[in-house]
Amino acid sequence: MSLWPIAELLPHAGDMILLDEVLRYGEEDVETRLQVRPAGLFNQADGSLPAWLGVELMAQSIAAYAGCQARQAGAPVELGFLLGTRSFQCNVERFPAGAELHIHATRTLQDDNGMGVFECRLSGPGIEAFARLNVFRPPQVASYLAEQPQETTP
Repeated sequence: MSLWPIAELLPHAGDMILLDEVLRYGEEDVETRLQVRPAGLFNQADGSLPAWLGVELMAQSIAAYAGCQARQAGAPVELGFLLGTRSFQCNVERFPAGAELHIHATRTLQDDNGMGVFECRLSGPGIEAFARLNVFRPPQVASYLAEQPQETTP
């Protein structure tokens, strides 16, 4: 079980927080959990979640990993960016309402410039999904996002 509530680990708010909790946090990996609730922001008419949302669940797990690192260091949780994945494989089209999903994300690469790669696995009852996610968290997020003044020519 996590030392911190999930809302304190993610740079998300309200209905955009899809995870329920961090089950375990380690030096190189994180395990998270959620129960699919039928009335969420992304649910289909039958209460299920579309399988493509698995990429976001994996990305939020990586964000929770970064949030745990920040909290452990006494630093604020900062914004990061999902750059994408070359391959998302899932054996189902949707995650049914009531299903408990577990996500495991392992860091396989991280450089000093903030680029990272994580191997992710999502599992649940009869559900298996895999992806390698590329992420970016710049060292100085605020200055990275700051709009640069436009030069004008006379």
